[in-house]
Amino acid sequence: MNTKNIFDPTYRKDYLEGYSNGSNPYIKVNSKEKSDAFNSGFNSGRIEYERLNGRILEGIPPRIVTIKVLEDFLLAGMLGLGIDNEDYNFFQLNVIAKWYESGIEKYNPNQSVYLTEILEENGIEIH
Repeated sequence: MNTKNIFDPTYRKDYLEGYSNGSNPYIKVNSKEKSDAFNSGFNSGRIEYERLNGRILEGIPPRIVTIKVLEDFLLAGMLGLGIDNEDYNFFQLNVIAKWYESGIEKYNPNQSVYLTEILEENGIEIH
């Protein structure tokens, strides 16, 4: 991203719109019809998507990995919970495993029991 334009509201709006579109593997755009900010955002979003899900040219998986999804796997590892890894491709599973294992390294059984009790008191069941 061009840092001298970062504080320009129009540039930022176009960049974020491009980033959002780039993060969606089903969207294709004609870069000649878009602004530099949009194209820069689109490229960043597409790079982020492919970093987490693999190259689009190799197919779009049934489930898309995002940072939010990875944070859920990290939390599951921290709490010692099992995970649902169905419908993820091999590339995604490698990314997920790193986050889950990072959570396992931080696993504290005492905190897990305490958190589970609080969640159950508030009507949230953990399976």
